[in-house]
Amino acid sequence: QTRVREIQAKRGTIYDRNGVVLATDRKIYKVYSVNLLVTQKEEIARLLSEQLGMDYEKTVEKLTKRLALIELADKVEKEVADEIRSFEFTGIIIDESYEREYPNKNLASHILGFCGGDNQGIVGFEAKYNHELMGTNGRIYRFTDAKGNKINDIGEKKIESVSGNSIVTTIDSYVQSFAEQLLDKALLNTHAKQASLIVMNPQNGEIYALANKPDFDLNKPFEINNADLGAIWNSFSSKEQMDYLNRMWRNFAINDTYEPGSIFKVITSAIAYENKKFTLNDTFHCSGYSIVEDRKIRCWYFPRSHGTLNFMGGIQNSCNPVFMELGRRIGVDTFYEYVGRLGLTKKTGIDLPGEGSGLFLNKKRVGPVELAVMSFGQSFQITPIEFLRALSIVVNGGTEVTPHVAKRIFNGDGTLKEEVDGASDDRILSKETSDLMRTALQNVVELGTGKSVQIPGYSIGGKTATSEKLPRRSGKYISSFMGVAPIDHPKLIAIILIDEPQGAYYGGVIAAPVIKELFENILNYLEVPITNEQKKGYLMPNLSGTSKEEAIKTLSKISKNVEFFGVGNQVITQLPGEGEMIDYNSKIILYTD
Repeated sequence: QTRVREIQAKRGTIYDRNGVVLATDRKIYKVYSVNLLVTQKEEIARLLSEQLGMDYEKTVEKLTKRLALIELADKVEKEVADEIRSFEFTGIIIDESYEREYPNKNLASHILGFCGGDNQGIVGFEAKYNHELMGTNGRIYRFTDAKGNKINDIGEKKIESVSGNSIVTTIDSYVQSFAEQLLDKALLNTHAKQASLIVMNPQNGEIYALANKPDFDLNKPFEINNADLGAIWNSFSSKEQMDYLNRMWRNFAINDTYEPGSIFKVITSAIAYENKKFTLNDTFHCSGYSIVEDRKIRCWYFPRSHGTLNFMGGIQNSCNPVFMELGRRIGVDTFYEYVGRLGLTKKTGIDLPGEGSGLFLNKKRVGPVELAVMSFGQSFQITPIEFLRALSIVVNGGTEVTPHVAKRIFNGDGTLKEEVDGASDDRILSKETSDLMRTALQNVVELGTGKSVQIPGYSIGGKTATSEKLPRRSGKYISSFMGVAPIDHPKLIAIILIDEPQGAYYGGVIAAPVIKELFENILNYLEVPITNEQKKGYLMPNLSGTSKEEAIKTLSKISKNVEFFGVGNQVITQLPGEGEMIDYNSKIILYTD
């Protein structure tokens, strides 16, 4: 007779971009019994119950079954396996096996995912690349007579296992760890339901960090991460427990959709400029609201108004009426064409399982009112990773990009099998549109709603958002901020979402400071060069109607060379004019009333 035992293959190792081990296999052992040959059943059962905590009676029962080969125990540590082996029990076989181990516990849990009891990936990156990581099991053929006795002159035939391929990811464990610390702090400060943060290279789609909080321990994935639920865990049905666990494992940043709010104004702006629907000399008017058909749609600034302002003033102040007007000029057909071209209605193709895609109204159902609210980021839903991909196209020069986590795949023998690159030459927007939008985002940080993100020495762009969740007037918001650095040639783009914060909820107040702290700690680490402040260009802001003190404060990052003419305290006109490009510390003349 031929008896066959499988030799488990070693699963490939997962590394971060710098060679830090994120997931690996550690050696464990399995204990088998050839029951026909076992003569010391009680002794073996007693030893296994003492060493492994196994039930004595059940072990004896296993040992008396009329089976050729039966597994008694798996995941046995080496010290215990050695002790069992030392007794030289007849009919007991001990084989090597492997168990997945995550040295950093919770780190990147929603990216990596985990393996099941058979060491096969079932969630996350482990599942997506299971075919690369899992290897090929080997086999041991043992030849016996009818009673199970080994036939010595034939011996055993062994087919060695083949180790799985190893993968180097785009993840930087330092950036990932710091992103997770920031989210922990954000949840502590805001008492929010959950939060997500993605950090990516907009030029090639490499993801440096993708964090969701709450998260879970990869070494104990079936242990619920909520203390209150844990206390009553056994009262739930198996289905309820799995529902809770699936929610805990769910990667919000790629699986779920949300209304993006004001950050979407970046997309509306890019579509409008690409299609020549405005010039930098155009002016818009904000009365605190706009009338669209029979609807009065408010600016977030209502009951105040922004008055007359140009495009740069509109995006700096995130003025809703400006973008409603841009949406009207774009029109439904062009709006939907570019939403599609920017990838907001389809999956990004990120190499993680379960990706969702954007949800937009059927174009035939979109009238002037629907288009107006869509232009500033409401009445549709997209995933955070979809949005980040579209924003990357806007700032990277206008070319397509695919977010990805795998960077290099190595064969089991260490040779390079494949290199992954998410960059593309496919042009979606013109370079001119991308250049303008980077300048606009820089102005938002230096002169507008994103001022809290300024970091001396670095040119940073960004956009705030505060989106009200459905149903409206429920008091539930998602606060977010998107940041880009350095603005001349972006190497980093990041987006944070804080879901249902309590108390303060404006994106510029609670989300933007998180991106600032992130950039402060990783720009130098990632060797992003400091910008030469003297060579930076600035767009002159509109100072009309401001006091002398307010004007000086607004100009503090641009110029100290300010001269006033007039005896009043309120600025009535200025040189250079609003929207003109000036150098750092250029002379500015302000006339007062």
